Amino acid sequence: MDVPFDPYTILGISRSATDDEIRKAYRRLAQRLHPDKNPNNLGAEMQFRDVNLAHNLLTDPISKRDYDLFIGADNHQDTYFTLRVTPSKRAVLDLPEEQVIYLLAEIFPAPQVGEGQRKETHVNLTLVLDISNSMKGSRMERVKIAAQRLVEDLSPEDVISVVVFNDRAAVIIPATNPTDKPSLRARISMIAPSGGTEIYQGLVAGVQQNRAFSDTKRINSVILLTDGHTFGDQENCLTLAKQAVEQGIVISAMGLGSDWNDEFLDKLASTTGGATSYINSADMVLRFFHDHVRTLSNAFAERLQITIAPDPDIRLEMAFRLSPNPQPLLIDDHVIPLSSLQANRPISLLLQFTLPPGMQKAFRTVARLVVSGDIMQNRRPHFKAVSDVSLEVTDRVQNDEPPTAIMEALSKLTLYRLQEKAREALEKGNIEEATKRLNNLATRLLEMGQTELAQATLSEAQRVAQTRALSAQGKMTIKYQTRALVSPLDLDTALTNYIATNDP
Repeated sequence: MDVPFDPYTILGISRSATDDEIRKAYRRLAQRLHPDKNPNNLGAEMQFRDVNLAHNLLTDPISKRDYDLFIGADNHQDTYFTLRVTPSKRAVLDLPEEQVIYLLAEIFPAPQVGEGQRKETHVNLTLVLDISNSMKGSRMERVKIAAQRLVEDLSPEDVISVVVFNDRAAVIIPATNPTDKPSLRARISMIAPSGGTEIYQGLVAGVQQNRAFSDTKRINSVILLTDGHTFGDQENCLTLAKQAVEQGIVISAMGLGSDWNDEFLDKLASTTGGATSYINSADMVLRFFHDHVRTLSNAFAERLQITIAPDPDIRLEMAFRLSPNPQPLLIDDHVIPLSSLQANRPISLLLQFTLPPGMQKAFRTVARLVVSGDIMQNRRPHFKAVSDVSLEVTDRVQNDEPPTAIMEALSKLTLYRLQEKAREALEKGNIEEATKRLNNLATRLLEMGQTELAQATLSEAQRVAQTRALSAQGKMTIKYQTRALVSPLDLDTALTNYIATNDP
């Protein structure tokens, strides 16, 4: 019986629920999630469809009987992931103005999953490499060495393809199993840089190669590496990214050096659930390739996404992935791709909501979160976890301190936002404000013991005061290292990259 989710979980009821309890649960959720009450919220619309399907299945006696028998005989769906949501407050006052609340959403693999219990995960990997003129010299040579080493690390069951681009694209290695590794390394060695930079050309060819072997039994990943700007094709790239994620393909971006569009690559990667990495030195490309493939091979679940359905009077204002790969997330349609869940590391998100003024004193719902994804070792891979968050509206003052994890996340996010505010002030020509925010950031970093980053930030503050501009390297360093502060493991990678020798 092919059912894409557990209807009991979707409706929030037990398997012993009566027909009356099933109908009540359906009506309660349908009223909250109906598209008429949630315009322009794809997350609520998707949840509404699931609720309807669950209701239809469980109110049809034959379908319900068949499903119950199917689940009763199904002993292979023994691994799962869990969704834990922690609010910054359990109770709020009934104030006449808007209030802000945060939710910490954490996705954990099944606690019994260990190295001996997991099946080996195979990757379908596509490298899309910038070979424009700016890559000439040692930079290109080191990238080729890194690509050749990556081929050596793959197993015969993996799939590799390599696409290069300048103002055109060429497929150096069509999607194939890496059984003849000397031949593949030789093809990579023939790469020679020339021409300009048009990322769209490379991405189209890369996604096409990845799609040839894309399936639910592999991790389908495209790695884009570029050291320059692309002009006039950003929207085409973003449209392609939306199509790729619908096909289960994740695009991650690596910016080499300091002359690339960080805002564009961030948006490109976030559209598919991928991550953006700042690589200051070509010497670090090998490590980034290796770490990326190791992470993919350690996937417990793939193609994760979270749909967020706030109550109609509540607004989702911000979503930020705390771990792994800290990064702001796109919230336009309330459907957020999250890529892979590793076997030994949870996914953590911080969500910010605005509550309406004048709420009535009572317990009330805030938002319904659904995480879906494919568990790689299950015969029926698709799985969903649901969390419905409520709080109390009261007229009594509560001694309700936010959880430590949320306080620490907000404290570190403040540093990232300080550099964002400094850049915004600089773009508006407000040099005094930009300098003030950078100096403030440097002070905060010193208090945290981040001496090297604090000194780099202070140096950029002085530069802004004198030249009215950030240095290209300083801008990238401050942005990506303050972002990495959110996750200690990602900070270690960022610091290693920071102290690496610069390209000659």
